[in-house]
Amino acid sequence: MKDYVLKATAFDGEVRAYAIKSTNTVEEARERQDTWATASAALGRTITITAMLGVMLKDNAKLTVKLEGNGPIGAVIADANDKGEVRGYVINPHVDFESNAQGKLDVRRAVGTEGTLSVVKDLGLRNHFTGQVPIVSGEVSEDFTYYLANSEQIPSAVGAGVLVNPDHSILAAGGFIIQMLPGASDETIAKVEKQIEEIAPISQLIQEGKTPEEVLTLLVGEEGKLNILENMPVQFSCPCSKERLSTAISGLGNEEIDAMIKEDHGATATCHFCNEVYTFSIDELRALKSS
Repeated sequence: MKDYVLKATAFDGEVRAYAIKSTNTVEEARERQDTWATASAALGRTITITAMLGVMLKDNAKLTVKLEGNGPIGAVIADANDKGEVRGYVINPHVDFESNAQGKLDVRRAVGTEGTLSVVKDLGLRNHFTGQVPIVSGEVSEDFTYYLANSEQIPSAVGAGVLVNPDHSILAAGGFIIQMLPGASDETIAKVEKQIEEIAPISQLIQEGKTPEEVLTLLVGEEGKLNILENMPVQFSCPCSKERLSTAISGLGNEEIDAMIKEDHGATATCHFCNEVYTFSIDELRALKSS
């Protein structure tokens, strides 16, 4: 099954809901980053949630997420757009630990419990919207829940999970975001909270073959009368290219380019997100100099 995210409402418009299957997307990120199991879980959760935040945007907008804790993986960076395209990386991909007391990957230990979660939205305007909150958990989902409630003033429940095979490949990944819209009744809120408490872990549901439609039905219950608005494909996508890097190098100025030619006899650049390597010969560098 291909990855996709589902947009829906429930309880006659009192609730907005998103669910995603992101197994293939997270696996591609893992392959490109060569992440070990615990780092894969942290990166996968972040990518999964960022993809859902991305499809909330409109008109070619995009956002960048940075989860920067005091744990050994360093920062986790991801960005996404309104088309379901997402990418991400971690500073230190080779981090893994024994399972925690609950028998799960110890993401909290990898991320750390002190630091910040920041979200920068590029809405095509002169100024970007930036929101930042302190890390409250290090488990990722709880940190995004806190961000949405405090920075965007939207009461939300966020869940994301990643299961990793013994060979470090991704077995299952997925997530959900449930948001209470203005006017939501206390009764509706109580019902949704109860459903969220009783539902199995999202990664387990995805592993069992549950679709995003089935996940949202479980989350809102039959009473919620799920109303599906859109089904959108999700995929790992990186817009880097040699042309983009050429523009960046050209912007460094002739003096810096001459230094590359003299000292390095060319240039090599690697994209942080997809690990594609781009090389520039002496002649190519000379062509990038301004006359």
